[in-house]
Amino acid sequence: MVKLIIVDDHFHVRQAWSWVLNQVPTIEVIAQCSNGQEAIEAAKQLQPDVILMDIHMQPVNGIEATRTIRQFAPEIKIIAVSVQAERSYVNEMLRNGANGYVTKNSPSTEMIMAIDEVLAGNIYLCDEIGHLRNQLLIDRTVASPAIR
Repeated sequence: MVKLIIVDDHFHVRQAWSWVLNQVPTIEVIAQCSNGQEAIEAAKQLQPDVILMDIHMQPVNGIEATRTIRQFAPEIKIIAVSVQAERSYVNEMLRNGANGYVTKNSPSTEMIMAIDEVLAGNIYLCDEIGHLRNQLLIDRTVASPAIR
């Protein structure tokens, strides 16, 4: 069973993703957080397998939360989930430790695919930003995961 945390400052977004993902027999949504600080605390306490992380939140945004979580739990897979499809946002999340990036325009089937890919050790970029694959600043000095 994949233990998953959803982090987004919009209640209805959290509820929608939670409902969709709880329909998948192998996924269990174990927490919902409304900001990065809550995500950091939940990650420490619950040790999820995957975190879906929004970017724009207060008081701690998704980039800062990803960086912090990466310091104490490098094994947790983090997928950025944002309306932003620009290279700068994707690069910033990947540089700070995200394992994938899925826009909020993506279908639920793509989110499930992203979860499977990051758990397999790959970096996942949704179709909407797939054209950026060769423009991303991923640290290739470490064991290079496949980019899907």
